Amino acid sequence: MQPSAFPPVRAPYAADAARSRGRLVSEPASASRSEFQRDRDRIIHSSAFRRLAHKTQVFIPHEGDHYRTRLTHSLEVGQIARSLARALGLDDDLAEALALAHDLGHTPFGHAGEDALDAAMRPYGGFDHNAQTLRIVTKLERRYAAFNGLNLTFETLEGLVKHNGPLLLSSGGPVARYAGRGLPAALLEYNAISDLDLSRFATAEAQAAALADDIAYNAHDIDDGLRAGLIAISDITEVQFLRELGCEIEKLYPGLEPSRFIHELTRRLITFFIEDAIDESRRRLEKTGVSSAEDVRSQGAPVIGFSPSTARIERQIKDFLFQNLYRHPRLIRVRDQAATIIFNLFPRFLNAPRSMPAEWSEAALRIGADEGRRARVVCDYIAGMTDRYAVSKHRRLFDEAPDLR
Repeated sequence: MQPSAFPPVRAPYAADAARSRGRLVSEPASASRSEFQRDRDRIIHSSAFRRLAHKTQVFIPHEGDHYRTRLTHSLEVGQIARSLARALGLDDDLAEALALAHDLGHTPFGHAGEDALDAAMRPYGGFDHNAQTLRIVTKLERRYAAFNGLNLTFETLEGLVKHNGPLLLSSGGPVARYAGRGLPAALLEYNAISDLDLSRFATAEAQAAALADDIAYNAHDIDDGLRAGLIAISDITEVQFLRELGCEIEKLYPGLEPSRFIHELTRRLITFFIEDAIDESRRRLEKTGVSSAEDVRSQGAPVIGFSPSTARIERQIKDFLFQNLYRHPRLIRVRDQAATIIFNLFPRFLNAPRSMPAEWSEAALRIGADEGRRARVVCDYIAGMTDRYAVSKHRRLFDEAPDLR
């Protein structure tokens, strides 16, 4: 990129760690780190972050050592988020913290696990991975002497909850994705303690992290899908933009071996999306005239995003992946087997809490007859499992485990 892509000073619309709205539990300032740097470091050192190493992104980890897990995906999102933030003069520590934490609430077995746990929890309020992320960083991580959770700043919590946009309409009702069921209880409970301003956007840093997530998983799911042989290089010609990228690579490097071709395709795709997002976001920021983080929150649309033409390309790639990768018979079979593990474990733990480790069984038994609260304890326990731990636990309790291959 041109040197001008990296502003030498923080933009006026960036979040300012020195003016953070603070933490729920007050703490002395650090002598060596900004508030957002402390948030990032706490996320990296959390147990939930470490567990992402053994949680599915698309492929079950034992399918191969080189496919992405939730942890490697989160690291890649963090790198892209920092690139966007630096180019736009945003606080790259906040953007990175949000990127690294955005998947903490995911279950084992990727979206198959989430769907299964949501179905099991339907009588008790359901399951939502964004709400679970909030539970983890405000309640479930128990490392510090003075508080539960990580005691993150308002700006980080706000970004985790609202990185995909406001959750409430101006009328007060939930946005479309929550219209049928209402906002998850965990969001409402925390919002009653500390108002996250759910009807407005989060900071530009949160928006950059959300866009980085889209860039990372589109490009890297193509990469993993091609290397796994679930999609072929010839298949990607269905998407005109990918076909043109492929032709460009072939022209520059005739006869390039497949592994290098795939890497060239992936890196060019990421670069294209990042550069477009920087150009389009600068245009939006200039057009709106925002001059503070509060101005960003008050906009009626995101200030960080793709241009219309690139948004269409991104949608085409998503559709291609949905039809050709995510619905591949091999992955569907593994999804069904993974869901079976969740569906078997949940009622077992709910009805026999002592089947869980002491910390969790004692918490469930203390609740007594309130089945809804006991179900949430079980949900927290299962959601925190890694893929291999869930398989191992199922094998111990049921003397078998589905072959996730």
